[in-house]
Amino acid sequence: MSSTGDPRQIRQSSKLLDVRYDVRGPILEEAQRMEAAGHRIMKLNIGNPAPFGFEAPDAILQGMIQHLPHAQGYSDSKGIYSARTAVSQYYESRGIRGIGVDDVFIGNGVSEMISMVLTALLDTGDEVLIPSPDYPLWTGATTLAGGVAKHYRCVEEEGWQPDLEHIESLVTERTKGLVLINPNNPTGAVYSRETLLGMVEICRRHNLVLMADEIYEKITYDGAKHLNAAGLSDDVLTLTFSGLSKAYRVAGYRSGWVAVSGPKHRAKDFLDGLTLLSNMRMCANVPAQHAVQVALGGYQTIDDLVLPGGRLLEQRNLAQRRLNDIEGVSCQPAMGALYLFPRLDPEVYGIEDDEGFVLDLLKAKKILVSHGRAFNYEDTDHFRLVTLPSVEDLGIALDRLEDFLADWRERRV
Repeated sequence: MSSTGDPRQIRQSSKLLDVRYDVRGPILEEAQRMEAAGHRIMKLNIGNPAPFGFEAPDAILQGMIQHLPHAQGYSDSKGIYSARTAVSQYYESRGIRGIGVDDVFIGNGVSEMISMVLTALLDTGDEVLIPSPDYPLWTGATTLAGGVAKHYRCVEEEGWQPDLEHIESLVTERTKGLVLINPNNPTGAVYSRETLLGMVEICRRHNLVLMADEIYEKITYDGAKHLNAAGLSDDVLTLTFSGLSKAYRVAGYRSGWVAVSGPKHRAKDFLDGLTLLSNMRMCANVPAQHAVQVALGGYQTIDDLVLPGGRLLEQRNLAQRRLNDIEGVSCQPAMGALYLFPRLDPEVYGIEDDEGFVLDLLKAKKILVSHGRAFNYEDTDHFRLVTLPSVEDLGIALDRLEDFLADWRERRV
């Protein structure tokens, strides 16, 4: 039977109405159109180590290759035993007790585990406290799971430390969890022990789940010490998210995990739900799971990159210094991660549309960065810059940025 009318438009689900992920949004699409037209774009928008010459340690590659003949079928839905054991032993070596093999879920990157956890945890209308600025997947996944993201302030003048009083003020009877991202994406902040203990206490007082995104835990600078939130209490249910993508330069392998600690007996129903979702997706990428034990148990090559003389540290130093040398630009030191989140003085630049600003920069100078509001930051005076390019390439990009900002200032006079 054929229809005589116009075909009905096939539209996206209404569940996506308030979901955004602008880090890979319209500006990236414009960059891709420009590349297709023959332009060479310097992409400083995504923390993807591989395109910038960061390669995985040989031992990880060899470990995967050796296990490929045995990685053709599904694994246990939580992950292969050796990978979960390695994660459990890693946290034990950090002084964290109570994370057994069965308390670890291996996923296709941290991103998958974030989505699964929030789907298992939230009823429609439940609230999650998320930093501003944030890694936008947390906000998007909360919304997609039917929840409501409530953004708490991080104070730029205090090195982007979370505002504990503001967090407390946002708690309602519908609040289910508190997210911390440490070291932070996009600001590079590494949270102090005092800040972390304050966040743990808020969770304790209001019976919240503490969700600690610690994917950058091994990437710290200038003697900054990262503290695992799970090690600061045994009476707060803590979900620790981490993986191999950044510290081991294997973002494409999609190998991450969530580890559960604290009073698991009070969370049996939630954990049953997380297990159900884990079963439904069958299992994570099995070859990549074989990289976990090799990575966590082997030589930590990331140390060579973040210590004095290391490439990541030298690149951060250059970008930080050059940004602060530009008139009207200020940048808090990044004590960890792979990003800077500089501020453009409104009195000097007067940017009302930060997305438009970033688009103009792309078209004029062939540099792709991310605007501040892409990270659920309310003001229009920030952008995020990735510090992964070589010192030479970063210098070229910052020369172009400096020229662009000089032109911008002249047009405002």
